[in-house]
Amino acid sequence: MDSRSIIKELESEIEKAKLDVAAEETGRVLSLKDGVVRMSGLAPAGALELLEIRTKKGPVSALALNIEAEEVGGVVLGEYRYASEGDEVVPTGQILSVPVSRAFRGRVVNALGEPIDGKGPIKAEQRNPLEKLAPGVVVRESVKEPLSTGLTAIDAMIPIGRGQRELIIGDRQTGKTAIAIDAILNQKDGDVTCIYVAIGQKMSKVRRMVAEFEERGAMEHTVVVVAAASDPAPLWFLAPYAGCAIGEYFMEKGEDSLVIYDDLTKHAWAWRQVALLLERPPAREAYPGDIFYLHSRLLERAAKMSQEHGGGSLTALPIIETQAGDISAYIPTNVISITDGQIFLEGELFFQGIRPAISVGLSVSRVGSSAQTKAMKKVAGKLRLELAQFRELATFAQFAQDLDEATKKQIERGKRLTELLKQNVFEPLPLGKQIAMLYAGTEGLLDDVSVEDIGKWKKEFLEYLERQQSKLLGEIDEKKELDENLEGELKKAVENFRQLI
Repeated sequence: MDSRSIIKELESEIEKAKLDVAAEETGRVLSLKDGVVRMSGLAPAGALELLEIRTKKGPVSALALNIEAEEVGGVVLGEYRYASEGDEVVPTGQILSVPVSRAFRGRVVNALGEPIDGKGPIKAEQRNPLEKLAPGVVVRESVKEPLSTGLTAIDAMIPIGRGQRELIIGDRQTGKTAIAIDAILNQKDGDVTCIYVAIGQKMSKVRRMVAEFEERGAMEHTVVVVAAASDPAPLWFLAPYAGCAIGEYFMEKGEDSLVIYDDLTKHAWAWRQVALLLERPPAREAYPGDIFYLHSRLLERAAKMSQEHGGGSLTALPIIETQAGDISAYIPTNVISITDGQIFLEGELFFQGIRPAISVGLSVSRVGSSAQTKAMKKVAGKLRLELAQFRELATFAQFAQDLDEATKKQIERGKRLTELLKQNVFEPLPLGKQIAMLYAGTEGLLDDVSVEDIGKWKKEFLEYLERQQSKLLGEIDEKKELDENLEGELKKAVENFRQLI
């Protein structure tokens, strides 16, 4: 055989190969269950690649998750009921991303970044990928700047810093979402953009929350990402990543952002449903083996960037629901090990009327006083220890008849501090008022006020400060430090108020 015939034969084989590859580039829908789709062909498709299903009612997007020898498994993004077996599937060569821009503030969007509030389209500056590697240690700096929630119990004892991951955990109906909402309301007129991600919640609840934000002027700095209870499981799975991608846009601009995932228990349920339908092998409690990685790759994207890399931050407040206060269950322990501390809400305290129902013993911030102002450190230094000792002594005192004077005094002080830290929902307090209130409590200036009157005293004292000591509050807010002069003025203000009542 001469060289020409060999070349012709090779060219013929190449053409046949091209035809075979072209046939494999497109695929067909083999089966469809609850938004999870199995497809044939699609040889060049990669994991997390966007696919286009060509249905009779127009194209529908899908996301490739399982890349197998003969099939590709994925999830349909959007209305999966339009797709049916036999529909053609085409790879797009694109990774799933969401549009991002400053125009998202004040809007309600779905898990794909599409507006659902009826206010028209949102002009996007760019698209951010939903999946992204977390910033490395070299580009980060330590968390040292406070992110005030306006809740005195948290800002004093379990401080949250910008760039931190702080878990909010507790049973159903113990005030977890209320803490997150207060944190958002407290950023009004500040420099933090908030992203609230609602996973598996009723739209009626989300509408009430948005109305609350709008009424209190907080919606201007907030983005609400919704995967409603009526949405398919794949959108529940994607919603937190969409919220994180929007938050990263502001972090990359050198700004501060706060993202709240409400809640990651439902997120884990959704991923379990998707994984089982994709026939991935189940592990503990039927969750897939990568359930830890699912949450770690989301939460580790929260960071405080160094000044050389913009100095922006992304703070994450994930929420986890427990059953009967069991924080040793599978998903709670997973997320606790990923985060930098947890705020544990006890049902027993909640039903006793202690709101927020924070367990001092089980709650912790691993950033600690690094994320507090000097003024807060000064007045709150003894608070956590005194409350923890009070809880222990109060339990012991139920069974003891004779108590020494020091123990009685400690129990009485603890009762007053507990009352002082009670706070109504949607009423965050600025730093100045928190400092003034805690100073009076920890310095023993309330020891002669009856426990029943602490709530009334607190309300009237804060009104007095706002009415007659606004300059003092402004100086504390501005300096964020309680020097000798300010401390003297504060003590004088408390004494003056005591004389008025």
